[in-house]
Amino acid sequence: MCRKKVILSILLLAGLAAVLALLYRFNIIPHPSYDSADFGLEPYVSPSDADLDGVDDQTDLLKSARAYLATKPAYQSRYYEGGYPDDGCGVCTDVVAQAMLGAGYDLMELVSEDIALHPADYDIDEPDPNIDFRRVRNLAVYFQHTATALSTDLEEIDQWQGGDIVIFRSHIGIVSDRRNANGVPFLLHHASPFQLRYEEDVLENRDDIVGHYRIS
Repeated sequence: MCRKKVILSILLLAGLAAVLALLYRFNIIPHPSYDSADFGLEPYVSPSDADLDGVDDQTDLLKSARAYLATKPAYQSRYYEGGYPDDGCGVCTDVVAQAMLGAGYDLMELVSEDIALHPADYDIDEPDPNIDFRRVRNLAVYFQHTATALSTDLEEIDQWQGGDIVIFRSHIGIVSDRRNANGVPFLLHHASPFQLRYEEDVLENRDDIVGHYRIS
């Protein structure tokens, strides 16, 4: 009987450990965070200030992404006349669009202009400014054309700075200035209706990073 109790206890502990590991893996349990100084890194400061607010673009992008996500937008994909959602809803691309808008860049206008200049690269039958800038595949092309491409190797932690843009095969987000114990940044993003936090330690769990850019 005693041996059975020991085995049962071991199984229960193993099950609990597995559950905790899953909760940690999916960021339900918050992860400890560090800043760049903990790894001897200096935050990147952009030489430009598009909206002339006294805050450099890189810092503005980061602050604006956080400010937008602080409104806790509901995840909903729909079309909006005027392009930008106005009902408290949004998707992953809206994090980037709102971050850039807060830094003085109208992504809707910029993407529309780039599509007109390079239609073959976008392969869009009928361009529509209201939605084109809210599609990941279009943003991947736009940032290839206009931004500085950086390493996608997460081990090169000095290449990853808060305010950078990271593109996945079907997702996009803003790099956080918070980092995990390995120095890999958290991600500011909006991935699904079931997401508990908008800032998560997820980059090392993904194998679909296709681009890493910095506004230049």
